Amino acid sequence: MNNGSEAATIAVDSLGCKLNQAEAELLARQLAEAGYRLVSPDDEADIYVLNTCTVTSLADRKCRHRLRLARRHNPNARLVAIGCLAQRAPQELGRIEGVDLVLGNDHKSRLLQSLSKSGCEATPHADRHPTGQTVSVLRTRTFIKVQEGCSSFCSYCIVPVVRGGEKSSPVDHVLAEVRRQVSAGYKEVVLTGTKIGSYSHNGDGLKGLLEHILADTGVARLRLSSLQPQEITPGLIRLWQDDRLCRHFHLALQSGSDGVLARMRRRYSVGEYERSVSLIRAALPEAAITTDVIVGFPGETESEFQQGYDFCRRMDFARIHVFPYSPRQDTEAAGMPGMVADRIKKRRSQKMLALAEVSAQNFRQQFLGKIMPVLWEKQTDGIWSGLTDNYIKVYVKSDQDLRNRLLPVKLGEVRRDGVWGEMIAPAR
Repeated sequence: MNNGSEAATIAVDSLGCKLNQAEAELLARQLAEAGYRLVSPDDEADIYVLNTCTVTSLADRKCRHRLRLARRHNPNARLVAIGCLAQRAPQELGRIEGVDLVLGNDHKSRLLQSLSKSGCEATPHADRHPTGQTVSVLRTRTFIKVQEGCSSFCSYCIVPVVRGGEKSSPVDHVLAEVRRQVSAGYKEVVLTGTKIGSYSHNGDGLKGLLEHILADTGVARLRLSSLQPQEITPGLIRLWQDDRLCRHFHLALQSGSDGVLARMRRRYSVGEYERSVSLIRAALPEAAITTDVIVGFPGETESEFQQGYDFCRRMDFARIHVFPYSPRQDTEAAGMPGMVADRIKKRRSQKMLALAEVSAQNFRQQFLGKIMPVLWEKQTDGIWSGLTDNYIKVYVKSDQDLRNRLLPVKLGEVRRDGVWGEMIAPAR
């Protein structure tokens, strides 16, 4: 811990969804404004804060591992766990060596007060620049929370338990946050929430919120974190006539079998999902459609898995995130009969992951030779990486500072998880 003559250093880390990232970003800015000096999670810090995830048992393990790793890397730091796993299992996290403050979602907004009460107050320093710190420590894209909570209660999902019911931020608050981040230099804003398609405030739904942002802010790029297939409507899709909206739709499928979807208590059929995809592609043929798939849900037969596999192959997804089913205490599915053996879940996961790789490569191949704007994010060993609006990762070798610049690039050959690019004009 510092000696009191300098600002306390604090690292804010996050695991899990984009909502967690948005919350970590906002928290980092609040801490900077309070006088803490932000550092990277990889650097030494007086305080290390982890915004946790508990969507699967793997997420739980990653959170515990990250906290223990922080302890080994920085043995004198104070460790703080907040968020979803802290909400669900505070005692479990409190038993990890070095963790002496655990705040669930109900109480994480009180982090500043809790640090102050425990003697970890920040020491104000005259030369601090809170916004600049946040930009340098976090990402080029900024994540803004517009909604939180879910009332759907899918049978496998712990999120409604740890996040509570649906709540939306006022339009004026969202607009103010977008303007703030645009003024801070961000080129891309990602709207996020537990279920942003259910956004509702004073008569405005998601469509109305997007219309306000596009009309009343100078955002260069606007991306949505995820939607439910039943939330895709012709009126919503027409907003993409404004090319500031990124042509990327993350539509969680979870299963391509109607029988499994029914047991999951999802609110759509395979046919309805396919119609939503067709609606998007008719208007935006170059859009990336990405998805989540759970394999090995209780009672999933080989036939049902194969139905899901065949459906995913037919959909030509740009990216498929594959999750073996993980029982979550206090959910309906945890008590269902027909639990699938781990070896079967592993085999099905491997098969679906192989399809995911082929699908991703096929999607990228379509754009080779095309010139597309790329927002450059970071440099590693002289190689810059960034994203097109339709979520293709692009790499280019350059000794110039490309960070946070939106520049046209000609897409070349496919590389592992992305595409090599060629700058079509020197960056200025």
